[in-house]
Amino acid sequence: MSGQKTLMKISGCSVSKDGAVSVDSARPVFQAMINPAGYDHTFTIRYAKNKSLGQAGNEAKYSSTDPEKLELKELVLDGTGVIPGRVIPVKTQVEQLRNTVYTYVGTNHEAPIVQLVWGGLIFYGRVQGMVMKYTLFKPNGDPLRAKVSLTLTEFSTAEEIAKQAQPSSPDLTHLVVVRAGDTLPLLCERIYKDPAYYLEVARINGLTAFRMLEPGARLRFPPLG
Repeated sequence: MSGQKTLMKISGCSVSKDGAVSVDSARPVFQAMINPAGYDHTFTIRYAKNKSLGQAGNEAKYSSTDPEKLELKELVLDGTGVIPGRVIPVKTQVEQLRNTVYTYVGTNHEAPIVQLVWGGLIFYGRVQGMVMKYTLFKPNGDPLRAKVSLTLTEFSTAEEIAKQAQPSSPDLTHLVVVRAGDTLPLLCERIYKDPAYYLEVARINGLTAFRMLEPGARLRFPPLG
């Protein structure tokens, strides 16, 4: 519905035999009552320098692309009844969140894989860190409010990683070295078969003067949504 507030949702996932990750209805789900104050979405590329005797410096060469990280800031778990019609004890909300993102999955011998959806953001990952800060209490000591900081690390299956070597696939992230004469529409046509994605690629790479690409620069082309 237009204008309706979208609340963040975290769902447990499973991996199929062919390596596809999808939401598993049998896994726990956490629905936020109050959206986080914000989030940091981190992208990291590592470079290596081969040292040579007698040289003042060397060109940094691409080494690897780290998994993306998503850090939620101040996810509020409230049990005071500030939201009309929704009074859920903080202990219950904490348990729901822990079961969804943190509790060890014994059948798979690993931490749970989750899908986080908030508006246009869709992120698949595993929890790396979770900090609970309790800020309001009942007279008996039971918590009435908590603020959660949650860090997730991107999850990719072995099948998806193996496909990174296939430059023609639009469903995977690509790192492209700009050559003389390249333009964003041209590169988008080459990777996505559609030049219309150039504005989104420019935004992701922090480009302002995207009409003049510098030869040798490395640009990130994410999977199609």
